[in-house]
Amino acid sequence: MGTTLTNQNSIQEETKSKLKSGNSCYHSVQNLLSSSLLSKNFNIMIYRTIILSLVLYGCETWSLILREERRLRMFEKRVLRRIFGPKRDEETVEWRKLHKKELNDLYCSPNILRVRKSRIIRWAWNVARMAEMRGVYRVLVGKSEGKSPLGSPRHRWEDNIKMDLQELGCGGMDWIKLA
Repeated sequence: MGTTLTNQNSIQEETKSKLKSGNSCYHSVQNLLSSSLLSKNFNIMIYRTIILSLVLYGCETWSLILREERRLRMFEKRVLRRIFGPKRDEETVEWRKLHKKELNDLYCSPNILRVRKSRIIRWAWNVARMAEMRGVYRVLVGKSEGKSPLGSPRHRWEDNIKMDLQELGCGGMDWIKLA
């Protein structure tokens, strides 16, 4: 379940490999997920404990771009559509896929991106409370040396934490001191 690193420090290969692992896990249990013998709640528990945990393993260090977030959402929608099954349309009397809004109404747990954000914030608080001599803490608060590459800067992990805290209404605070 390790981590995929590239020389460009791109998270794209990491998310591809995690989604590939999640897809293989999903395909191995898809007969269970679509079974009418098991309850929907049990199928959701299988998804959250096995598949979601596998896909989000190590997500605390990811700094995702919109394309990667969209891939994660599409993966989750595919699994949830398998769990909840098709819906019979009253007007046309045909079976159809559940729409995004209908999936959100049926799946009352936090979506994959919210789970990821909560894990990131929890990990950030743990790192911020570490001793100053620990390597992880030094990487978090340290400044890089040398010249930065041309072009717009990439999102840093700390920038994503600040944006997530802004969404929660805790923006503008020094989150390291707060931890």
